[in-house]
Amino acid sequence: LEAAWDDVQALLPDGMNMTVANDNSQFIRESIDNVFTTIWEAVALVILIIFIFLRSLRATLIPLVTIPVSLIGAFALMSLMGFTINTLTLLAMVLAIGLVVDDAIVMLENIHRHIEAGMKPMQAAFKGSREIAFAVIAMTLTLAAVFAPIGFMQGTTGKLFTEFAWTLAGAVLVSGFVALTLTPMMCAVMLKPHQHGQRHGRVYNLIEGFLNGLTYSYKHSLDRALRAWPLVLAVLLGAFVLCAWLFGGLRSELAPTEDTGTIVGVFNGPDGATIDYTARYAREVEAAYASIPETNRYLVIVGFPTVAQGISFMKLEDWGDRSRTQFEIRNELLPKLQDIAGMRVTPVNRPPLGQSARNQPINFVVRSSMEYAELQGYVDQLMEHMRDYPGLEGLDSDLKLNSPQLKITVNREQAVAVGTDVSVIGRSLESLFGSRQVTRFKQNGEQYDVLVQLQDVDRSNPQDLDRVYVRDRDGGMVQLSNLIEVRETVAPRELNHFNQLRAVTISANVGTGYTLGEALNHLESVAREVFPPETQYDYTGTSRDFKESSSGILLIFALALAFIFLVLAAQFESFSDPLIILFSVPLSMAGALLALKLFGGTWNIYSQIGLVTLIGLITKHGILIVEFANHLLREGKALREAVIEASVQRLRPILMTTGAMVLGSLPLAIASGAGAESRQQIGLVIVGGLLVGTFFTLYVIPTLYLLLRRWAPLLKIEEEPVAV
Repeated sequence: LEAAWDDVQALLPDGMNMTVANDNSQFIRESIDNVFTTIWEAVALVILIIFIFLRSLRATLIPLVTIPVSLIGAFALMSLMGFTINTLTLLAMVLAIGLVVDDAIVMLENIHRHIEAGMKPMQAAFKGSREIAFAVIAMTLTLAAVFAPIGFMQGTTGKLFTEFAWTLAGAVLVSGFVALTLTPMMCAVMLKPHQHGQRHGRVYNLIEGFLNGLTYSYKHSLDRALRAWPLVLAVLLGAFVLCAWLFGGLRSELAPTEDTGTIVGVFNGPDGATIDYTARYAREVEAAYASIPETNRYLVIVGFPTVAQGISFMKLEDWGDRSRTQFEIRNELLPKLQDIAGMRVTPVNRPPLGQSARNQPINFVVRSSMEYAELQGYVDQLMEHMRDYPGLEGLDSDLKLNSPQLKITVNREQAVAVGTDVSVIGRSLESLFGSRQVTRFKQNGEQYDVLVQLQDVDRSNPQDLDRVYVRDRDGGMVQLSNLIEVRETVAPRELNHFNQLRAVTISANVGTGYTLGEALNHLESVAREVFPPETQYDYTGTSRDFKESSSGILLIFALALAFIFLVLAAQFESFSDPLIILFSVPLSMAGALLALKLFGGTWNIYSQIGLVTLIGLITKHGILIVEFANHLLREGKALREAVIEASVQRLRPILMTTGAMVLGSLPLAIASGAGAESRQQIGLVIVGGLLVGTFFTLYVIPTLYLLLRRWAPLLKIEEEPVAV
């Protein structure tokens, strides 16, 4: 369209111009550009954290190679599966930047540790890669497995996040392969052997001193934590309680409403209103739009989808050219539109997942076997209860006994007296006012129906019935109005059914400061008080998607945990080790939910996907500690000594991978501009969950490992014999 714009403009008559009134692609392009910017920010921050820990330019370059190789592999997978570059696949790329360097960092740190101990780079590469290969494979498979349930999600949200899941899983698998192959080779070639008596710079020594002090402090605090193991178990139990409390108090919605730069106005006039009536009040809508200083342009469409309705699009200035958000502007616009007396106008934010702006997010269906008139009485009561609730705006129902109708009753005595049959009168009314097919004809091989009906101008008001005549028994014409009685009544515009029952749909927009979950819960609780107990309830549209995603995510979490447990059980050939590792999950979940609570986040599909990702991330720490502790036990170390040494030796790679992932996700958590609301949800979950989860995992996992190994004979758990 953009390419042909100038050519079409040239064909228009003088004085006529084309302009773009509404362009949804602008928000999409801006969102994608912002995600690309986030990718570069994440890369820079990951480089910084790696360099701080390793303080070597050569060593820093080694894990960085993983980023382009893994992203190229992910793009190749996207191409094979027919995926497109969109905000969700690019969001997966942002997360991948922090994820894909993890395995390479763990491999590099272990090889670098042997080189610092005096081993030659080639020998260190062989020894270090053999020691850590098992853990790298376990971490890679675990993180890839956690996305498998997301890839098989059903429904609207499932289709949206399938590409996200497979893209991220593909990048993780490629990064694991690179860490096992390319990273050891680069370490052997690029890292310099440690020279005895080699002196480092001031900055190097300062950071090294800080890390050594941190390691020393952790070792002693871990020793005290192992002695005070009941307190550690109490912390773990507290994490479960905190998760339950935070989850119950967290506000929920399908997806966060985004600042798309466009406010959609939906307006409805009274039933039976003419197009002129609707157009007259539409000008008042235009005046309200023009009064907003951030307005760039607006489009008002009158008579869509019916003559008494319309829709409008108010385009705001670009995000960088205005100080107020779309939501603040809408709050100013709302009372101005509500003051339009002859029209009900509701400004709405564009739905976040591509649903029609005309379909309101609240769609609550009441199903019953009672008659519509009785149902209308209960609906009126419900509407009266809900009108003062600020969480709902533009409350309405599709059952309205206000559609004007003419009820015609035939005076049978008069009809018999003149010799006119009732069926003749009925057919005449049907043909003239309702249209009736009388024949068909063919032309140029096409068949057409012939319909008989009066022109619109001759059937627009009740007085037109006075000009209708029917034949009597003698073939004369009798005025129809002498044979009928006409009474003006009202009736429902439409009679809806839902799953074979009479149904009424209550629709509304979510009020400012409220979420979809809060509004639906309140509406359903009031409905159960108003309607009889046998009444049934259901949802459609966005409300149904929200309910399905809320119930389906619990299954996704269960499957993710099951997949991780099965992968780890196969890797470790043990049931207790995977169980120990999985206890890190509630610790990180508590941190993630706490971050959402503190920073105004909600429980939505973006935070849910972030939480599933977090499950795979936090288990990496447990894998590193448990695998190395098992290795030391096989070498004959005492249980307590093995646990402490494994935790201390894996402290630096855990801190490095956590730092890389946190800083890689930080641009998401503090994102701004188009589409920032959705990116912030994932960023908050990852950053909050990793910071809190990592801290407590460093103490809970070693404690559980020590206790389960000691209690294994009592619990009848078969483990390898260890020295105690």
